[in-house]
Amino acid sequence: MIAHPPYADIAVSLADRVATVEIRRPPDNYFDRALIAQLGEAFETFDRDEDCRALMLCAQGKNFCSGANFSADGRAQEGAAIIRQQQGGSTNLYKEAVRLFRFSKPVVAAVQGAAVGGGLGLAMVADFRVTCREGRFCANFTRLGTHPGFGLTVTLPRLIGTQATEMMFYTGDRISGDTAVAMGLADRLVPLAEVRSAAIALATKIAQSAPLAVKSTRATMRRGLADAVEAATDHEFVEQDWLFRTADFREGVRAMAARTLPDFKGI
Repeated sequence: MIAHPPYADIAVSLADRVATVEIRRPPDNYFDRALIAQLGEAFETFDRDEDCRALMLCAQGKNFCSGANFSADGRAQEGAAIIRQQQGGSTNLYKEAVRLFRFSKPVVAAVQGAAVGGGLGLAMVADFRVTCREGRFCANFTRLGTHPGFGLTVTLPRLIGTQATEMMFYTGDRISGDTAVAMGLADRLVPLAEVRSAAIALATKIAQSAPLAVKSTRATMRRGLADAVEAATDHEFVEQDWLFRTADFREGVRAMAARTLPDFKGI
């Protein structure tokens, strides 16, 4: 295994030609630019490692990834300001995220608990998702008063179709693990205790196929995806930037922190 730099929030390993990248920010595994940059570094290092033929992405704790933490220790508006700041600049969060989509080997995500907002976007990096009945998939952006991000405007309709994507975007509904599998949002449904082992088993089966043929086939199947995600995130950033300035966004963040129904005014 090629040596990795020290990571603050993830752990990496390699066994039987399957890399494991584990997010370690339990229980909710909120992401920020620093975490996505670490994932990007790990993915790129494993991409150069000929001993790695597939990768399993997982997370410690109750949830796979609850997205961005708009409530910084309960201070909702401060949390929102932090997220907005991280979106800007030449190394913004979405630029880091595109690195994950340029990984050339198959990825299997083990999704327990919530994959919400940008956390759903992170789950969509994977080729396959293994989940459980306790899994929850949610694109809650409009319920926060903002625009979908993390490339979901490309990856989600590609996976489940435009109509189902619009339903998720406009309602912010939470999709259970069994429903996710039924609609094609996830691929395998197993008991909660078996999510990670089932994801490893699937990644191992993929790794047993001819590696050059797998990479070639995957490149064909995902042709143009990373470029489309990059273009989408550029647009998503522009839309989020002005929506972050609205009263509706402030209300959405407040209501989320208070766990109440937001009262949006369209301003």
